[in-house]
Amino acid sequence: MAIIKPFKGLRPPKNIAQKVASRPYDVLNSDEARVEAAGNQYSLLRIIKPEIEFPAGTDEHSPEVYEKAVEMFKLFQQEKWLVQDPKDCLYIYAQTMNGRTQYGLVACASVDDYLNNVIKKHELTRADKEEDRMKHVRNTNANVEPVFFAYPAVEKIDAIVSEIVTSKPAEYDFVAEDGFGHHFWVIDNEETIQQLVELFAKIPSTYVADGHHRTAAAALVGAEKRKLNPNYNGNEEFNYFLAVHFPDNQLQIIDYNRVVKDLNGLDKTGLIEKLSEDFVVEKMGAEIFKPDNLHTFSMYIDGEWYKMVAKPGRFNDNDPIGVLDVTILSNLVLDKILEIKDLRTDKRIDFVGGIRGLGELKKRVDSGEMKVAFALYPVSMKQLIDIADSGNIMPPKTTWFEPKLRSGLVIHKLD
Repeated sequence: MAIIKPFKGLRPPKNIAQKVASRPYDVLNSDEARVEAAGNQYSLLRIIKPEIEFPAGTDEHSPEVYEKAVEMFKLFQQEKWLVQDPKDCLYIYAQTMNGRTQYGLVACASVDDYLNNVIKKHELTRADKEEDRMKHVRNTNANVEPVFFAYPAVEKIDAIVSEIVTSKPAEYDFVAEDGFGHHFWVIDNEETIQQLVELFAKIPSTYVADGHHRTAAAALVGAEKRKLNPNYNGNEEFNYFLAVHFPDNQLQIIDYNRVVKDLNGLDKTGLIEKLSEDFVVEKMGAEIFKPDNLHTFSMYIDGEWYKMVAKPGRFNDNDPIGVLDVTILSNLVLDKILEIKDLRTDKRIDFVGGIRGLGELKKRVDSGEMKVAFALYPVSMKQLIDIADSGNIMPPKTTWFEPKLRSGLVIHKLD
């Protein structure tokens, strides 16, 4: 059963919350972070991307960069740009995109739940990326950025959240430069907190939606701290980490598409001929064609869009992994025809999050950088949960959640 815990959040004062809040560390590179934080001393990027305090080209994994994160974190607290709440609270963090709002409950998740697989994963993590985030957590002694969890929706939880957001104004309420709205409420009523904790205790599992590396790092640092404190009692803050929990029925997964550098020695006619063995291929013309159904793909090549529908019998509907469109495309096109065997390491393929639109696929092919693009119909939350429940792992770059959580609205300290 899922454990959540209230905590004394470290938060920015209302008047600078929008300036502190930043995009997560892993959606922008060092140069982009430098540009985004320029002229804004309050930007959390100075803590989560501390290499921006050094000359361009500085190794972001060097010891002095991690030390700079600690220095900046201390500075933000000294300057009262981050102030700790006096009592344990839960929080609501809502996001609005394209007129839709999703409401998440900010709470600490349990290290034990991660280790015992109550918190379920659907992606493999890379040791180097885990270690990078573990260093950040160890050095700052805090979960500076939250992770993004889903849980099976519960009407009573929805009702409590709805009552809070309609009965009092948000503590923070702003539209970020990307046009997405961010809204934040503090839950400090002990009775309400207890109700929510008890309701979560009846939920069998929660699911990592976005932030597998941050989740692993947070849980592993918690486990490390237990070894260093053999007399720990389980109530210490290091037994918990920062997560925003969203009901599954409010979340939307966006498509995650593929662009490929070459046709593995084929010309366009040869490619279409080979594709026709496993797909019904139909020319759609110059207008962008977006897949409108499962097992339907679009391909862009030489200025034209094509619709590809996987033929019956070419995939296994009873296999939670085999039925995924990313698996069908990988098996029948990327591997079989283009000989791209490992999506994680092959340099001939790149991935484009659907938030960038199919125009981005067209642009990268038209520029000559890529030869062909494939767009997919997005995975559903039900598919994600089925896969996590069955202990399976999704292929790389399957899910793209948007909007991303802003970092810096609340931080969890481990001491």
